[in-house]
Amino acid sequence: MSSEIAQLKAASTAATPIADLSLHDLAWDTPAFAADPYPGFAAARAKHSWLAKIDDGYVVFDLQAIRHLLIKDEDLRTSFDGIVDIMDAHGSAWGRFAKEQMIALPDREHRVLRNAFAAKFTPRNANQLRPMMREEMERLLAEWLPRGSFDFEEFASYYPVSVMARMIGAPLDAIPDLRSAMETMGLAFSMDRALIPALDRAMERLDSFSFGLIAERRANPHANEEIDLLDLLIEAGSENDIGDRQLADLLIFLFVAGYDTSKNVLTYMMHMLTRRPEIYARCASDADYCRKVVEEALRMFTPAFTFRATKHDIVYRDVLIAKDTMLFFALNVAGRIAPEIERSHDFEPERTVQAHERHVGFGLGKHMCLGQHIARAQLSEALHLIAQHMLRPREEQPPGWRPFPGVWGIKGLPITFEPAVA
Repeated sequence: MSSEIAQLKAASTAATPIADLSLHDLAWDTPAFAADPYPGFAAARAKHSWLAKIDDGYVVFDLQAIRHLLIKDEDLRTSFDGIVDIMDAHGSAWGRFAKEQMIALPDREHRVLRNAFAAKFTPRNANQLRPMMREEMERLLAEWLPRGSFDFEEFASYYPVSVMARMIGAPLDAIPDLRSAMETMGLAFSMDRALIPALDRAMERLDSFSFGLIAERRANPHANEEIDLLDLLIEAGSENDIGDRQLADLLIFLFVAGYDTSKNVLTYMMHMLTRRPEIYARCASDADYCRKVVEEALRMFTPAFTFRATKHDIVYRDVLIAKDTMLFFALNVAGRIAPEIERSHDFEPERTVQAHERHVGFGLGKHMCLGQHIARAQLSEALHLIAQHMLRPREEQPPGWRPFPGVWGIKGLPITFEPAVA
């Protein structure tokens, strides 16, 4: 142990404190940056190979640095408390949720809840859900196709919340209100303090839904052959002394985590494929190809960054990062700007990807996205059906963009298309 301490002290002495580095200031909270963040990251890389500066911490944008640092669970902690500090959200309903949701729980509670649902989030289980996913997309297409044109982002927003409602046995008439609350929650980590009242109202609606659903299921439990995700949640709570407050938070977390990923990536794929009609046409006839399109889309774009705070002083690549430093990981652009990936700005679904080039859209380490297999299945099934039924889609005007910090993505994608003949 003494030799390890000596090595750490020697590395710290040789390293440059992060505060002393000359770093590019990312103006990432501006509309212009959200619409086109790539020049900003190019300017950042010109000053430093993997770090940039923002008002509240530092941005790690290099793909390999993200890969190395996100698995250092012994050195980094989830830092929702830091976000609550930035948002000045102490005492708010959303601030409480941010600090107590599953990913922010102490190790025991996090492990219990994650293990309880691991079996429901395997690739095999995701594949078993594909028929239900197709049913939900077919239902939406039947409702929206006769319009001939619509906002694709709005259309896509109903899909993940419908799938999740089916997974927990929630009534489908709850979907519009859930979707509205999810739209507000998706703006939470843009770090705009003015959003706190709206976030608290969204939390009130989600609390009412979650506690009501739990109470109804306790009163009317499912038979063994009908057990769904909510039944597993309630059973895990009973066996591990986890109260209804945490159970409701987990339900809310599952909706929040699953909503924007699927909706924003699906919208981004449509945005990309309106410019690549040959790829889009192939998606209609080749389900396996759709999976490749999804993975390439996730390499080029993922909605969220993630964040950590250092548990203690650490040294990485000759940089000394002090305890409690906030680090923001730009998962959302890392694969597209990675210099080690050939033609990284080109959309090539059949590119050969080496292990070190794989995208980090679902994170890494012990907090790697539990629902990644379900998200992949949702996206590939949706794309396959959409391409079959919405022919020759065209954008009617350039898309809008959500704030970059937070859950980034397209805000409004008006399209027109030709409905396929039945």
